Amino acid sequence: MDSSCSHLDAASFLHIWRLFDACDRGYIEGKHLDDFFCHVKKKLGKTDKQMEEKLQRLKAASTDGNLQIQELAIIILPEVENFLLLFRRETPLDNSVEFMRIWRHYDADSSGFISAVELKSFLQDLFQLHNKHITPDKLEQYTDTMMKMFGKNKDGRLDLNDLARILSLKENFLLKFEMDACSQKDRKRDFEKIFAHYDVSKTGALEGPEVDGFVKDMMELVKPNLSGADLDKFKRALLSHCDVNGDGKIQKNELALCLGLKLTP
Repeated sequence: MDSSCSHLDAASFLHIWRLFDACDRGYIEGKHLDDFFCHVKKKLGKTDKQMEEKLQRLKAASTDGNLQIQELAIIILPEVENFLLLFRRETPLDNSVEFMRIWRHYDADSSGFISAVELKSFLQDLFQLHNKHITPDKLEQYTDTMMKMFGKNKDGRLDLNDLARILSLKENFLLKFEMDACSQKDRKRDFEKIFAHYDVSKTGALEGPEVDGFVKDMMELVKPNLSGADLDKFKRALLSHCDVNGDGKIQKNELALCLGLKLTP
């Protein structure tokens, strides 16, 4: 895209987008495109006929009448702004284990939050991974933009839920199961699926970010706004209760025992 077509940044685009997609579905209905573009023109302070023509062609080509955020962002935003906005949608995480691995890596001071400095480190690594070069000034600008876009508390730092939004972490895996299933057979079947999901290393034991991911999803069933400090407290409690041999891991049979399950036939 020719970046001269737009002077919107990702934060401004997202602000306008949320007027039409408050539920974060990732699309707006085609009938709202004209209103959407009116807001864009107002923010730009000018009429961009080339952009308007592209948007109308996109609307005409839509088979279901819906316009995806990816489709509109690539027309309106410069390349790097577009990359920042769409990263969370193009590379969603489907497992809290990988999310917690990233969280632990960038929460370098173990404060339970991602600071602006730590976020900058994350973005720098992200751009390098995708072979995109940006200047130090631009990196500062994008760090500030991401804080404004995703830091709901506006306190200059990100919590677990903020980073989950940036990384587009998929729905809590444990929501797929009836946690109060009565049948021992059903509980055992569900337990096997759950353990396999979090045992990413396939070692038969949960350790490090695998424990973190399991704890995060389990506690968010009862405490949706889980903080980093909460997670650490619950993790210590789980290990204290389940880690019978004291090796810092939770063996499959240890977790089953904690949950009152018998794995043997």
